[in-house]
Amino acid sequence: MSPKEAARRRWARVAWAYGLLLAFGVFFVGPFLMGFLASLKTNPLEWPFTLGFPQVSPKNWAAAWRLGKEGSGDPWLGGMRPGSKVTLEVAYFWPEEKPLELGAEIPRRKPGAGMGAVFEGPYAADYVRLLGPEHVETRPFRLGEAEGYLHRFRLRIAYEKEGPYLERVPLDLEAPRGALLVAATLDPTRFERRGRVASWDNVVPGFLGYTFHNYVRAFRETRSLDTGQSLFLRWALNSFIIAFIKVLTTLVFASMAGYALARLRFPGKEALFLFLLFSMMVPAQVTFISNYLVLKEGIFGLSKLFGVETLLNTYTGLILSTLVGTGAVFIMKQFFESIPREVEEAALIDGATPVQTLFRIVLPMATPALGALSILTFQGAWNEFFWPFIVLTSPREIYTLPLGLLSFRSAYGQVGDWGLILAGGFLSMVPVLVLFAVFQRYFVEGVSVGAVKE
Repeated sequence: MSPKEAARRRWARVAWAYGLLLAFGVFFVGPFLMGFLASLKTNPLEWPFTLGFPQVSPKNWAAAWRLGKEGSGDPWLGGMRPGSKVTLEVAYFWPEEKPLELGAEIPRRKPGAGMGAVFEGPYAADYVRLLGPEHVETRPFRLGEAEGYLHRFRLRIAYEKEGPYLERVPLDLEAPRGALLVAATLDPTRFERRGRVASWDNVVPGFLGYTFHNYVRAFRETRSLDTGQSLFLRWALNSFIIAFIKVLTTLVFASMAGYALARLRFPGKEALFLFLLFSMMVPAQVTFISNYLVLKEGIFGLSKLFGVETLLNTYTGLILSTLVGTGAVFIMKQFFESIPREVEEAALIDGATPVQTLFRIVLPMATPALGALSILTFQGAWNEFFWPFIVLTSPREIYTLPLGLLSFRSAYGQVGDWGLILAGGFLSMVPVLVLFAVFQRYFVEGVSVGAVKE
C-alpha cells in the first residue's frame, strides 16, 4: 500500500468518526434545541413547527425594548407607570381605498391560566386611556397577486392619572372582514375570530418580557396565596439548599467510610462491604414504605425529645433519610485504593494519625473523585422527585423544584398552556448544566481514575 493510499484511508476513518460524532450530537442536542425554541413560543404546540416566529425576530426585539422603556423606563421587563405614553403603529391591507373602520380596545384580561388566574391585580383598562386609532396614510399596495391599498394607523396609550405599576397592558384590534394585518410595530400575540382580531397580551413587554415571555410568567404567576412571593424562586431555593447540604454530607461521610473500607482493618470489614454492594442493588421503591413509617414516627420517637412529633413535611426528615448513598461510598473506596500506600506510610512515619492522614494527605489528592462525586450528588438531589414527593406534601412553599413543576402540569397542562411548563423545565436544567460545565474536567478525571485499581 502506497503512502498516499494509507493517508487517504486514515483520513477516511477520521471523517467517518467525526461524522458519526456529529450525527449523534445532532440526534441528542436537536430535541433539546427544539424544546427550547418551543418554550419561547406563545403556542408551542403549533404544527408544522416553524423556526421563524415573532419571539426570534430582531425587529420585535427592538420594538419590545423601546415600548418597555417608554412605558416604565425598564426596557427589560417593561410595564407602564403613571405619566407614561407609548405609541404603536399597525398597517392593514384592504381592497378599497376608503379608510377601513378599525376597532380598538384594552380588555380586562387576566394575566394567564392556572395559577395566574387566581390573583386579582390591577387592570390596565381601569388606568390607561387609548387614543386612536388615528388614520395616518393610505397608498396603493400589492399583496401577492391581490391589488389594493395599505392603510396605516397610529395608536397612543397614555397612563395619565395616578395609579399602580402595571405589569401588562393588553390590546385587541378588530378589523373588517377581508382586511389583513401586514405590519405592526410589535407583532401580535395571536389572531382570533378567523384573523379579524389581532390580540396583544402586552404591548409594553420589554425585551425579556417579549422574547422570554413564558420564563417571566414562571416567576410572576406562581405566587404564594399567603405572602404573594414567587413560589418558583422558593422552590429553586429549597432544591438548592437541600442539594448543597447533601453534597456536604456525602463528601464527608463517603470519604470517611470509603477510606475505612479501603485502608483500615477491623472485624467484619468484608461482610460490611458485601452488605454495601447488596444495598446498591435494592431500588428505593422497595424500602420507601418502611422509611416513610420511620419518618412518620419521628425515627422511633427520638424526634419527640426535641418537641417534634413527626419528620414528615420537614427538610430534616428528607435529608436524614438520604444522608449519604452507598454508591458514593463505593466510588470513594475505589479511588482511595488507587492511591499508593507509600504516601500514607510516609505520613505514618512522620507521626500522623489515620484521621490526619485522611484529611491532610489523602483528601487533597482525591480532588478528581470529590469533584465527580459533587456533580453526581448535586444532580441527583436537584432532580430527585420520588422521595420528596412522598415526604413533602404540604404546604406548597416547602416543595422542591421537581414537585413544583408537577404542580405546573396540574395547573397549566389541563388548559394546554405548555409554554410555561417547558420554560420551567428548562430553568430547572440550568444549575446542573452550569455545574457540569465548570467541573467537567474533575468529573471526567474522577470517573476514569476511580474506576481503575492499581
